[in-house]
Amino acid sequence: MRVWLLHLLCFVLPTACLAFGLTAPHPWWASLPFLMVVAGSIWIDMRSPGEHRQPVALMPAWPFDGVLYVLVATQLASVALLVRTVAENGFWRIDTLVGVLLIGINSGYSAIVVAHELVHRSRPHMQWLGRLLLWTVLYDHFAIEHVRGHHARVGTADDPATARFGETAVSFLRRTIPAQFASAWRLEKKRLGDESMSWRDARMLRNRMLHGLVIEWTVPLALLVVLGAGAAVVYVLQAVVAVRLLEAVNYFEHYGLSRTSRRVRPIDSWDTDSWFTLYTLVGLSRHADHHANAARPYQQLRYFDESPKLRYGYFGTVTWLIFANRSFRAAMAAELERRKLGPFAPREESGGVAVESAMRAAV
Repeated sequence: MRVWLLHLLCFVLPTACLAFGLTAPHPWWASLPFLMVVAGSIWIDMRSPGEHRQPVALMPAWPFDGVLYVLVATQLASVALLVRTVAENGFWRIDTLVGVLLIGINSGYSAIVVAHELVHRSRPHMQWLGRLLLWTVLYDHFAIEHVRGHHARVGTADDPATARFGETAVSFLRRTIPAQFASAWRLEKKRLGDESMSWRDARMLRNRMLHGLVIEWTVPLALLVVLGAGAAVVYVLQAVVAVRLLEAVNYFEHYGLSRTSRRVRPIDSWDTDSWFTLYTLVGLSRHADHHANAARPYQQLRYFDESPKLRYGYFGTVTWLIFANRSFRAAMAAELERRKLGPFAPREESGGVAVESAMRAAV
């Protein structure tokens, strides 16, 4: 029961989003304070104590699954309230800016994180709920690329979601978004039987990428027709904020790591000890165990001491890498060097020394 209660911290940001939408419109001085929940989360996360607790065996699953279902509902309600606020009160307001940031951050930290948990589950209805959340951020292909692509290729040069050592956050963003989309497209064509099939092939009608694109983009188009341009634009903008946060997380979760074995090990993913991140982001911080056991539910993820550790939790790390990327990369390099991972791993070949030196210089 204590562990379940701690995981209820994941409702802090979604509750603030609901409160914002239900009390809108606001005068500017009443709108801006809602962003304090984001600033407070970053402040607490950067000072959070460590949590090394291992999961308790035989915990009932249903209370933890119930948390996921409620988070799905709050995401849908938050986005709907944001769209309603803009449609009824106009686009050029402080409320719009605050709403896009607040709901967009929630869509990245809550909706996509919950979707990530759900698309890994075995029950079809949970996978569909995960895709429903991804439709709200116009990123349905993540369900294909992450599960069938990223998990198979993590830590290798073939994985577009693994950041290379020395790669800046902006360079990674420019590379990973189109590369992940293209990878998901190839995976779907391969599933349908032919990676080289043309658009005219009848099998393309069963392409899940096409289904997702049609469904997710029907929403802003419908908003444009029914509620006007402002409602459609604000919907797309909150999705942009969410995707930016997702790819910031992707950037550091495997930054600079190179997998040397066929089986994914704890040392192939970055973890954080942050107590705050663990309980507000439904266990996402225990990323090493997630990659070793992708179907393990969030409340059962284990702590591994041998994985490389982030200095802060996810809230603090994202802020750090976006606004001080050079400092972030230097700290990540120091941790990799301390653990002898990535470019600092022992090299058997003489040529590895030159490669290692070049990669260090990239920081």
